Amino acid sequence: MPRELDPTINEKSFILDALNQKLRIDGRDLDVFRELELSFGDDYGLADVRLGKTRVLARVSAEVVKPFTDRPFEGIFTITTELGPMASPAFEPGRQTEQEVLLSRLIEKAIRRSNALDTESLCIVAGQKCWQIRADVHFLSHDGALVDASCIAVVAALQHFRRPDVSIEGEKVTIHTMTERVPVPLSILHVPICVTFSFYLDGEVCLVDATLQEEQLRQGDMTITLNKFGELCQIAKAGGLAINALILLRCAKIALVKAGEIAAIVQRRLEEDAAVRVRRDNLLESKADNERA
Repeated sequence: MPRELDPTINEKSFILDALNQKLRIDGRDLDVFRELELSFGDDYGLADVRLGKTRVLARVSAEVVKPFTDRPFEGIFTITTELGPMASPAFEPGRQTEQEVLLSRLIEKAIRRSNALDTESLCIVAGQKCWQIRADVHFLSHDGALVDASCIAVVAALQHFRRPDVSIEGEKVTIHTMTERVPVPLSILHVPICVTFSFYLDGEVCLVDATLQEEQLRQGDMTITLNKFGELCQIAKAGGLAINALILLRCAKIALVKAGEIAAIVQRRLEEDAAVRVRRDNLLESKADNERA
């Protein structure tokens, strides 16, 4: 089975010695994320996230389906992840690794199970028709922090997405095109952000947004998911080095600050994209008026 190249003995010694002096090889402080780049596609619901050399693409789509029988008043929301050789030679197509299983479960708990999306707003006709919202996450480049980057990509794509408007007359359901009616944004209840911490030197050193090399050398990791209101969505720690309560509290305080900063960046990019779309639509309307004149 393919695997990532392990750091050499010299690289391992150099990185750990630097961490012991509270230094990182890329010059960042221990509690600083790499530069976050977020862009949106021409279509609604397409978000491209770059966190350093890590790149994740999330696409949200919608279709009308029959709701589950035990939840007739709710729509359906699913998240699928795809780790392939494009992201890293350690990933094989069609074969889930332990890392992919853990990653998909973390994203599922952070976003879907925390009720970030109001599924009741997706109901069209109770027990008969509802919207199924699907978020597909594609990993294009892997240099660490896949959980954090994919969470940002999914929540950004959900906020950016617009579904077609629906009108109901008796039992007749009409789905209008984007040109007939203004598309409708999803009802987002809160915006969860994942912050992953890596531990070294028996827990004496803790850092955020680890690169791939740093992840390969860590003794343990922990993911804290919060929203900008300070509400805790999950704390995930799958084995590794045990940490005490004081370290956990310190990490939670750092995660709260980082979640607020990242949520603000996502909101700013959404507003910038909306302004660009308004200018583009106004330009198209003015051209149409000139042609008619």
